[in-house]
Amino acid sequence: MLTIRKRDASAAAKDNHQPRIAVGEESGVLGCAFSGVWTTRTVASVDAEMRKIEKRNGAKKLVLDLSHVEKIDTAGAWLIDRLASVFEKKGVEVQVQGQSEIASILLSAVGDAVRREPESGPAGPPNIILRALELVGRRVYEMRDDFLASMNILGATIRGAQMKLGRGHAVNPAAIFNQIDRMGVGAIPVVVLMSAIVGAIVAQQGAYQLSYFGADIFVVDLVGVLILRELGVLMTAIMLAGRSGSAITAEIGSMKMREEVDALKVIGLNPIGVLVFPRLVALVIALPCLTIIANFAALGGGIVAAWLYSDIPPAAFIDRLRVAIDLSTIFAGLIKAPFMAMIIGTIASVEGMKVGGSAESLGLHVTASVVKSIFVVIILDGLFAMFYAAIEF
Repeated sequence: MLTIRKRDASAAAKDNHQPRIAVGEESGVLGCAFSGVWTTRTVASVDAEMRKIEKRNGAKKLVLDLSHVEKIDTAGAWLIDRLASVFEKKGVEVQVQGQSEIASILLSAVGDAVRREPESGPAGPPNIILRALELVGRRVYEMRDDFLASMNILGATIRGAQMKLGRGHAVNPAAIFNQIDRMGVGAIPVVVLMSAIVGAIVAQQGAYQLSYFGADIFVVDLVGVLILRELGVLMTAIMLAGRSGSAITAEIGSMKMREEVDALKVIGLNPIGVLVFPRLVALVIALPCLTIIANFAALGGGIVAAWLYSDIPPAAFIDRLRVAIDLSTIFAGLIKAPFMAMIIGTIASVEGMKVGGSAESLGLHVTASVVKSIFVVIILDGLFAMFYAAIEF
């Protein structure tokens, strides 16, 4: 008997802490008096009753009395706010009275949070014009970030070289000559083959078109000026961007993935001075040398094509070439080479430093390095062409 009485007393105490609702309606005024404990642990027992009240119609005013609520938290406040919101949507005036300071704060916070949520579904994607403008804007900001990063790497490279020379510590020539061997000497076969084929194609097409006017000899002028001023350095720079620029990005990017760049910083070395400077110097030296080799190979291909298609012997081709070109024609192409080399090396280094921790990131930045380098090299060639025309060079 004693055990039964203890259980009854415990159940009664538990019931006293349960949330309760007293509902009454008079003259179009619906009153709801709340009492008990309205917390996360207890409100589930009155959710069904609250939903029944929400379905009632015909009331002109809803009065919510919270004076007998012993305790309330966010769950209880949300349940009461939901009831008020349902009647507000029906056009019923809602009045809350008797609430404590804590209940007022909770109801206000819950109401603001619920009403901030969009009632409609997620907005659809913007139209194609807005998407295009957004894409252009993002690309402009990316170009700005790439330019600032390039200037940072270029400045850090030059400053690092000055500091080394100023302290009496010479720049390590072994690293530079190693990069020249890889980027310059290793690229000679493919550059010679490509340039010879391009020179032969230009000569063949020029001879075919000029033959209609009986001006076959002017194919020499065409090949000489076009190769020495434009195509020789441009094709070499594009080949070097695809061959060496991608290698620089992959090397620096893989070191970044393995945290070797961070290790250089930890031991007190500047990663830009150690990794970028030798490659940048090697490119600046290798590209002009490769351009000279490419020019000779292209002219050789042009000589062979002109001999086969227009019956212009090599001796006549060389004699006419002396008349068609001068030193300005030769230097017009060679002047561009160091600038193109700086662009290729800087962009490749920037993309390498941007590599994340995944193989996908490495592949994306290697691709971006080659594409950006070729694009900027072509833009620079066009700017040089306009500059030469302006100064009549």
